[in-house]
Amino acid sequence: MKHFSLNPKVILLVITTLMATTNSFSQKNREDIPEKYKWNLTDLFTSDDAWRKAMSDVAAKLDEVEKFKGTLTQSPSNLLKALEYSTQISTEASKLYIYSGMNGDLDTRNMKYKGMSQELQQLFSNFGAKAAFMEPEILTTDWEKIDGFIKAEPKLEDYRMSLENMFRTKKYTLSEEEERIMALTRMVSGVSSSVFGTFSNAEMPKPEVTLSDGKKVEIGSSEYSQIRASANRNDREIVFKAYWDNFAKFRGTYGEMLYGNVKANMFRSKARNYSSSLEAALYPNNIPVEIYHSLVNNVNESLPAFHRYLKIKKRMMGLDTLKYLDLYAPVVKDVDLKYSYDDATKVILEALKPLGNEYVSTVKKAVDERWIDVYPTPGKRSGAYSNGADYNGHPYILLNYNDLYSDASTLAHELGHTMHSYFSNKTQPQPKANYVTFVAEVASTFNEVLLFNHIIGTEKNDDVKLSILMNWLDGFKGTLFRQTQFAEFELKAHEVAEQGKPLTGETFSKIYKDIVNKYYGHDQGVCFVDDYISMEWAYIPHFYRSFYVYQYSTSFTASISLAEKVMSGDQKALKNYMEFLSSGGSDYPVELLKKAGVDMTSDEPFKLTMASMNKVMDEIEKILDKQQK
Repeated sequence: MKHFSLNPKVILLVITTLMATTNSFSQKNREDIPEKYKWNLTDLFTSDDAWRKAMSDVAAKLDEVEKFKGTLTQSPSNLLKALEYSTQISTEASKLYIYSGMNGDLDTRNMKYKGMSQELQQLFSNFGAKAAFMEPEILTTDWEKIDGFIKAEPKLEDYRMSLENMFRTKKYTLSEEEERIMALTRMVSGVSSSVFGTFSNAEMPKPEVTLSDGKKVEIGSSEYSQIRASANRNDREIVFKAYWDNFAKFRGTYGEMLYGNVKANMFRSKARNYSSSLEAALYPNNIPVEIYHSLVNNVNESLPAFHRYLKIKKRMMGLDTLKYLDLYAPVVKDVDLKYSYDDATKVILEALKPLGNEYVSTVKKAVDERWIDVYPTPGKRSGAYSNGADYNGHPYILLNYNDLYSDASTLAHELGHTMHSYFSNKTQPQPKANYVTFVAEVASTFNEVLLFNHIIGTEKNDDVKLSILMNWLDGFKGTLFRQTQFAEFELKAHEVAEQGKPLTGETFSKIYKDIVNKYYGHDQGVCFVDDYISMEWAYIPHFYRSFYVYQYSTSFTASISLAEKVMSGDQKALKNYMEFLSSGGSDYPVELLKKAGVDMTSDEPFKLTMASMNKVMDEIEKILDKQQK
């Protein structure tokens, strides 16, 4: 999910979710791809000139913010006018950002749209500085007065949630001048992320390897993702070593990039007097840090179950030693889990039928009306995302579809984000439509659960079943364990920096390798982890969305719990889930999930998820035992 907004603080926020996927070796040029497989960005602006005209119109309005200064607590109508102005700027700015950003994602080598995005960043950083008076001024009064304003002016009810949260976080709000400076820091705080994106996607040299068939291939992220799933172990060995050894050449550079992001987090945390970078990231959305720590602890305690999964993979692959480079390879020979894009959309529409006619018909509309950019092309941003930031329009999905089952699952995942945005934008007023990341991944992984259960429920062939069941377990590995592994690394790196210790590329690699060895049972002989995997941290873009990845794991456990109830035919559970999809940011994320039927402050969702994982492993071992007889 990729979402941009200006909240009532009038500060531009960017939330990006990337799900890793693959690109093919022989990418088509964009002009060779049929139009029906390319998104239609003219739904946003008919041309770059129209975009520039809209930017000029918005820029002309930005100085108007100063007329609200000194008036915000004088009357309900004054407060309403200021907040409605903020909402208007937010809506128009989001549309501008997604047009330049998504056009830029189609070819990261083309700096034109990156330049347009930089213009916006400069424009709204300056605007944020001018508007920095708003929150401190509102907080000069007390909540009782603001609550009275809301009761006197019904239109302010749309802003109750954000105003309540403003007073909840009051102790971390600075003076007007300090807030102005904090707003200006946004001009530089994203530099590390920007450098990472440009270097890793467009400018990092690619090593060339010769595969077992004699074919020479340059190994970038797309080719790495493709060949790591190859059935040929020699090719996997060649590609893994070449890819990560190439990263190691730039260990110092990547270390400086990520350390720059860590330092930016520390600055914001210290400036606002939070106790840690973790608290600074979680507190604004009222998420207890205990949820983060509980996730890491629960996963560490459940590593024996994860090691059981690895041993099953080793057994299915017939290996004497399971290696880290084997984790993405097929486990069942002669089973080709291929889904063309057109076939995948048909299967997904069938799988989503439990969610009702409106849900399914809207997904079909997304496919038919070019909300989706499907195939990889040279220079296209890797991965996948859904962008639902255009409140008055429709969401968009970027894919790099390569006819794999995992691509079909990724499509279902991103459609979950899209439908979450669609229903929230349709149901909620703009100030309450934008949901936070903690709940964002629930809708996406929920769709993956439905797709898996639909396919496994109709499959009779044991080998195909084994392949699909193992693919589903790979989802537990990739979403629950791997993302928590990332979360633990991210937490440890910040703790090291906050203790005043150095963070270099070498330090990051040492922290990362220790955690990976622990998770994969390297020292116990469960899975052998080559030393070059110590560079894998440098490959992960999510580390530049600080304390983001843990939400994949928490959302996964929530979605497993909710999906089980819906698939059982519980109509109340279905009603609650559809209301959740329509709830946007109308309440704090933990409370939204409680209303949907899952309490993330308890261990129950995690326990249900582990029970589900063990159930799948039981089924796999049952089939394997039958085949061996």
